[in-house]
Amino acid sequence: MSTYVTTNPTTGTTEREFPGLADDQISEVAERSGAGFETWRHTPVAERAAALARTADLYEKRSAELAATITREMGKPAKQAAEEVQLSADIYRWYAEHGPDLLTTERLDPQGAEESVVRTLPIGPLVGVMPWNYPYYQVARFAAPNLLLGNTVVLKHASICAASAQLIADVLHEAGIPDDVYINVYASAGQVAELLAHPAIRGVSLTGSEKAGAAVAAEAAKNLKKSVLELGGSDPFILLDTDDMARTARIAARARLSNAGQACNSPKRFIVVGELYDDFVQALVDQFDRAVVGDPADPETEVGPLSSVSARDNVADQIRTAVRQGATLHTGGSPVEGDGAFLEPAVLTGITPEMDAYSEEIFGPAAMVYRASSIDDAVRLANDVGFGLSGSVWSTDLTRAALVADRLEVGMAYINEHGTTLPGLPFGGVKRSGYGRELARWGMGEFVNTKLRRTSAR
Repeated sequence: MSTYVTTNPTTGTTEREFPGLADDQISEVAERSGAGFETWRHTPVAERAAALARTADLYEKRSAELAATITREMGKPAKQAAEEVQLSADIYRWYAEHGPDLLTTERLDPQGAEESVVRTLPIGPLVGVMPWNYPYYQVARFAAPNLLLGNTVVLKHASICAASAQLIADVLHEAGIPDDVYINVYASAGQVAELLAHPAIRGVSLTGSEKAGAAVAAEAAKNLKKSVLELGGSDPFILLDTDDMARTARIAARARLSNAGQACNSPKRFIVVGELYDDFVQALVDQFDRAVVGDPADPETEVGPLSSVSARDNVADQIRTAVRQGATLHTGGSPVEGDGAFLEPAVLTGITPEMDAYSEEIFGPAAMVYRASSIDDAVRLANDVGFGLSGSVWSTDLTRAALVADRLEVGMAYINEHGTTLPGLPFGGVKRSGYGRELARWGMGEFVNTKLRRTSAR
């Protein structure tokens, strides 16, 4: 049995422990979810949609409580925590309003028969394995479309997010989602593997590290279960030109330092074409030096602690290794003295393919800046990593920027913005960033039975 522990990364104090799922309860959980599915799949879609609409309302009503919980559990600054709660509410509401229209029966060309129709149907109980960096948003983008569709959910959240995991379940149940339709479990990785082996479970969605994704995908494949993976990223931010360097650097810094840099789709590699390089590096360093690091409960704080001291120390070690291997550190990179998991925001340059940082994901407040000799060189650098989540191109020439964006080997390409996520836009990557899509209509197309019914005259 694993134990989930809530440790405040601002103070380093362990605040609460939650008993894990007992091994002898694993089959019971799977069977409960299976029984819930037999009822939920036949619940009218309008009723399922209404429950999601009530969920959205409750997220807004309980916003202060929800936001304060993740600020305390994983260190998200108060303003960003409130924004995540609202985004989650928006996702539940989007599926409540648009989801039913995505489940209509499609009539095909009969192709020699009396009728050929396709229905979009649920497949059964699903396991969600979710990360700590966006505790509500990550769950919403998995749970909302599948609950609307008629699937049931067994949710294993990150072990440091036990309190917010319970709040999610409480809100959904208060909104009218039955207890056996959404089940929160404090499970270990081994217990997830046992769940995937149970015949009642029909699929799994994981957001997390490459290592965790590979392990879950292997278990799913061994048991012939569908999987969707959203893994790491090392997103490029390509600067072709700008008519306001100060503004561009402010946007770049804000995007990189949001959530203390702990976002898979954060711009981690800044690729600057031509003579803009020196000015951009200086402007970015100035912005990183100005960023307010401190207590995430303080509304003036821009950069809170990392999720844990071990996570902070890992990022600091990656930065030290880059410097030891020849990179230049312009600012930051050291742990902040005192309690908590704080790190000075860092800017690195001079990174070459021989260095670890060139191919790694640095999951914290650290920016890597590269000089590109041409557009072709910028595209080469952007694509020369194993990840392919998202990327952005910045220019006053939108036509030129679009041509560059179309050459990026990513699942999401942006022009003059980075990392935008909205309920009606697909989210997902390629290469080692995973497979499958979440959000919008694509999020309802993963765990479905696209069932053909064909009728011919006798």
